[in-house]
Amino acid sequence: MNAHHEHEFEAAPGLPEPLPRGERLIWQGSPDWVPLAIHAFHVRKLAIYFAGMLGLQALYLSGDPQAALLKPLLTSAVMAALALLLLGATAWFAARTTLYTLTDRRIVMRIGVVLTLTLNLPLRQIAGASFKPLAGGHGDIALSLAGKDRIAFLNLWPHARAWQLKNPQPSLRCLPGAAAVGERIQQAWLAANPQVQAQVGAAEPAPLTPVAPVAMPNARPVREHGVASAA
Repeated sequence: MNAHHEHEFEAAPGLPEPLPRGERLIWQGSPDWVPLAIHAFHVRKLAIYFAGMLGLQALYLSGDPQAALLKPLLTSAVMAALALLLLGATAWFAARTTLYTLTDRRIVMRIGVVLTLTLNLPLRQIAGASFKPLAGGHGDIALSLAGKDRIAFLNLWPHARAWQLKNPQPSLRCLPGAAAVGERIQQAWLAANPQVQAQVGAAEPAPLTPVAPVAMPNARPVREHGVASAA
């Protein structure tokens, strides 16, 4: 597992260097910026909060017949709208500058708006994955890493599973068609870890569904989070 800082040059989209001979590209994709704004930058929750604060402000000012009602409410509304607009723009830039790549050997995450960071996650160093379904067929796929190497949460955010601060989990956020992407990751992971396939036999793993974890053999599902972690 390693990271590269990139600025302008990319040998191929999302990749710091050409794929080695024999490595095969399986899938590439990016987050959808609207779900990213809602779920990673919490624009919807903040909009509800601002609306509540505006309501309380209007209620407070209406109790004073001498108070000017329109100007302070308009000022607060403009400031709230500006904050939401900035967050939405940040989500758009984050989605536009992010590219996730799956090959038959690794997952590559090119992330970062100002300073681009490229993370190489070998499939052999991925211990498990969890799938969180979102509306419209979107979803998050969080990856738990084997070994002691960890990536700092702040380096990953917003491409990290929420609240996993001690053991940060790189996450493919707000993907369109996330269930199908999860199945591809599962198949690539099994192919890259033949010893696991041998342990569980030749039976095919259960297909991924919108409410199931990314099934990896020898994993224990945790229903409340949809997590599959290596046993």
